[in-house]
Order: sequence, then C-alpha cells, then structure tokens
Amino acid sequence: MVATYFFDDNNSVDFREPHYSGQDVTLEHLGKLGVLYKYLPSQSDVDSLAEERAYKNRDVVNLSPASFANDEEKLLEKLNVFYKEHLHEDEEIRYCLDGSGYFDIKDSTIDQWIRVRLDKHDLLIVPAGIFHRFTVTTDNYIKALRLFQDEPKWQAINKPEADQNPVRKNYLATLQSA
Repeated sequence: MVATYFFDDNNSVDFREPHYSGQDVTLEHLGKLGVLYKYLPSQSDVDSLAEERAYKNRDVVNLSPASFANDEEKLLEKLNVFYKEHLHEDEEIRYCLDGSGYFDIKDSTIDQWIRVRLDKHDLLIVPAGIFHRFTVTTDNYIKALRLFQDEPKWQAINKPEADQNPVRKNYLATLQSA
C-alpha cells in the first residue's frame, strides 16, 4: 500500500529522508485535491490507462548518480530543481518502473505538504495547476515512465509567477466548487 502522509516540515533534514509527521493522509483526501493514485502491476495495465486517458506519448527518465557519470553532486543539483515548489500547465503522470521517490503535493486548502512515496508499479496523476515537488529517496534511484497527452514536455512554473497563472487559478476554482 502506498505511503501518504503530512510532511513534517523539518528543513534541517535532507529532503530525500522520509519526513514522516506521524499523520497519515488517505487516498480519498488526495482525490479531493485532484490527485489520483493507482497500483498497476503490469505494462498492459499502464497501456490501458494511457489509452483511457488519451496519453499518446511517453518517455523514461532515470535519476541516479549513474545518470550523472556517478557524480552525486550533479544528481543533487538536478534534484534541487525538481524540489522547488512548482506547477505545470498539463497534468503530470508518473509510473515507477523501478526504485523509489517522493512526490510532495501542496494541499492549498490547509497550506500543508502531503508526501506520497512511489515504489515499483505505483502511478500518480498530479493535476495541472497544483503545487508540487519531487525527489528520490535516500536510495538515490528511480526509473520512471512519464506519460503525456501530447508531445513530451516538462516545463515547471515556479513561485511566485505561478501564483498568477490561469491554470493555477482554474485549479483553485475546482477546489472551491468541490
């Protein structure tokens, strides 16, 4: 079962650590934020979901020291980019093929981070306009399939400019109407 909980906000500890606050979060709570989790044990399950949601493109990303010529500092530089609070104008779909990582999802209704640990066969769909961030675990390795509805792209919009983005405003409106 996927681990979902409130982030402990202890910034003196490496962000790749679990940061478990002791307060679990339900998948139902994530669903109210528009975040969907699925456990998909086979590639055919992933393919079916991709067809159902009209995802036409995909690629695979490997994050580990080996991805950066065994330079852990280069990996950390990249992780620092992914760990900045940001949003996307398209939903973000990630399927863990191997390894593990954390998606932190900002619950804007209570201004708290929710940490979701992804392991092999876990899939997370993060809606457009929601603030989030990502890191690997202390194992420093994840291999993830990225699914896209159109051409593969990854453009993060960071705070503070993201606050004024129309996609962000639309996302917040869906929370108010729920």
